[in-house]
Amino acid sequence: MKREHLKQSQITYWCHSIIKSQAESGGTYIDATMGNGHDTLFLCQMAGDKGSVWAFDIQKQALEATKALLAEHGYGKNAHLIKDGHENMDRYFAPQTADVICFNFGYLPGGDHAIATKAQTSVTAIRKGLEILKSGGMMSLCIYSGGDTGFEEKERILEYVKGLSSREYTVIVNEYYNRGNCPPMPVFVFKR
Repeated sequence: MKREHLKQSQITYWCHSIIKSQAESGGTYIDATMGNGHDTLFLCQMAGDKGSVWAFDIQKQALEATKALLAEHGYGKNAHLIKDGHENMDRYFAPQTADVICFNFGYLPGGDHAIATKAQTSVTAIRKGLEILKSGGMMSLCIYSGGDTGFEEKERILEYVKGLSSREYTVIVNEYYNRGNCPPMPVFVFKR
């Protein structure tokens, strides 16, 4: 049995590995921050023919890049690309309907750094996402901070997830312990 190599320095690969180890294939998955589509592609691979993927972003550039990436890899028939903010995902889903929800907070890589996720809408999106998440589902939060995005969003997100009931959720916060320059922080929330 060939073991898949974990690319240790990449937060997205780490998050994908945790999702693969916990989530069943063929479910309903949400990429709450589409960006360039890498999480959307990963979730489409998880979904296969039986599942579905819903991806959100406010930028037309993100939708175009994601659509092209999915087409390049032969995916897209089960993907729904939505030009809307992640804080509005409850308009598209009933409670307890998603298996996995992924977030990457910050700005679109290669895009306008002035357009970035914000603390208030991000915390709202997490709260609504937790209502949408099925019991036994999980949420992946990749938090980028410092530089253009500052630290307010990171602090508000961490404060929010720390306050979640331990009877309903397990929250695991990871960090790159020996890296400087405000490395990204992977956080996982598991709904009981």
